[in-house]
Amino acid sequence: MTRIDTVVIGAGQAGLSASYHLTQRGREHVVLERGDVGETWRSQRWENFVLNTPNWAQQLPGFGYQGPEPDGFAPLIEVVTYLENYARSFGAPVRTRVGVTRVRRSSGSFVVETSDGPVSAHNVVVASGAYQRPTRNPLAEQMPADVLQLHTSQYRRPEQMPTGSILIVGSGQSGCQIADELLAAGRAVYLSVGRCPWFPRRYRGRELVHWLIETGLAEDTIESLPSPEARLTCNPPVSGNDGGHDCNPRWLTRRGAILLGRIEGINDGVVRLGDRLEETLANGDAFVANFERRVDEYVEATGLDVPDREPGEPSATSPALTELDLRAEGIRTVLWANGFRPDHSWIEGIDTDEQGWPVHDRGASPVPGLYFVGLHWLHKRKSALFLGVGEDASHVVERLDSRGSRA
Repeated sequence: MTRIDTVVIGAGQAGLSASYHLTQRGREHVVLERGDVGETWRSQRWENFVLNTPNWAQQLPGFGYQGPEPDGFAPLIEVVTYLENYARSFGAPVRTRVGVTRVRRSSGSFVVETSDGPVSAHNVVVASGAYQRPTRNPLAEQMPADVLQLHTSQYRRPEQMPTGSILIVGSGQSGCQIADELLAAGRAVYLSVGRCPWFPRRYRGRELVHWLIETGLAEDTIESLPSPEARLTCNPPVSGNDGGHDCNPRWLTRRGAILLGRIEGINDGVVRLGDRLEETLANGDAFVANFERRVDEYVEATGLDVPDREPGEPSATSPALTELDLRAEGIRTVLWANGFRPDHSWIEGIDTDEQGWPVHDRGASPVPGLYFVGLHWLHKRKSALFLGVGEDASHVVERLDSRGSRA
């Protein structure tokens, strides 16, 4: 059996950041990746995906963005290239096409079962992504058999869909961004709006991520959340397409989308809809207003020289529907945009909370030698982002290093 000090699982932004800090400290390690570097970006994003944080926010440890368009937004190929170049920049010891199937304790160390044989490790850093398992809506079982059903992780391009209208269930990042792409392709889109709030792309002359950093919102810690369940709340949708713009249900309505309430049931191709659409939209508007208030208070307190707020566009909505006949509306595709859920069932002996998140203290498991990086809200709002994952990786590797090496 191969023996090594530390195994890092996953070669995305989290795993590579951990590898960078391990390299800086001279710790022997290997990064195991089931596919290629940045595999989740390659296999779970659509072809025209564009990162919704600006290029200057690509700040992995020791490898900040140095390109010609710091205020631009990177298409998918550039995101993957950035990760590949990052791995090469410090010689990350990545082994690609090696899937990890199980992690278990054995005589004070770990055995990492892989598609290439077992590996014995003193430490394991799990960096397999913020979410691993697509959420399956139980209502999918009630859909007519002749309707194509896809999860957003399976969507690639508009031409992939049969002709006809499209129902998207969920209004988080992926749901809204794909709705935008489908509308631009001339498709009729019905959007079932969930509880996901939204941010403005720009406010008072500056881009959203700038304000998140400047006001300290990006530094909000997990303790600031109202409940543990809030970690599963989707990221507020905005878009990096066409230089960056709003991309929320109100904005999509002005683009031609028909908004719907939450789906409550399906019978013989007729979808029964909830009656709280306006309440849901009002909650989203309130989230924006709260963000803008926090920015306004910051500007007033600091005397920052920025433009006054601009008047917003008139609110847009859709006719209140109580049901939707899929056949009558020509809907032949349903796209489930319900997001992902954590799945760490392949790691033996760990405790998880009610939402499936592993129990940890800023990435350190109660199991000695087991660590996590890249989880949504691992410590801060920015924890899973290119902007913040390096900070968490540094902290985790510091704690790992203090544990010492294998005897």
